[in-house]
Amino acid sequence: MNKENRLRSNMEFKRIYNKGKNYWNRNLILYVKKNNTNITRIGYSITKKIGNSVVRNKIRRRMKEICRLRFHELKDGYDLIFIPKKNIVDLSYKELESAMLHILRLGRVLKDE
Repeated sequence: MNKENRLRSNMEFKRIYNKGKNYWNRNLILYVKKNNTNITRIGYSITKKIGNSVVRNKIRRRMKEICRLRFHELKDGYDLIFIPKKNIVDLSYKELESAMLHILRLGRVLKDE
């Protein structure tokens, strides 16, 4: 996973929110949209309701690391946005990883499906 695999601009986020499909579980919301390229891009949107900047950055770093380690398992050609819910603060790394894999399965963006 490198810099071209990141969603950065507000316009890209809005496009995915408006035209993408969303999935959710107890801990996360995932927006998925096909992007007509062979590159999968990932973005993270963490609201201030989650906690202060230290807490938000810790969650974002964990989510990015899980995606980095599992990036080879994702199908090509999708834009993904992860939005954590408030109760994610209490999760361990393993529980967060499990929640992310669960929501990726729901969104059908893992290669094995």
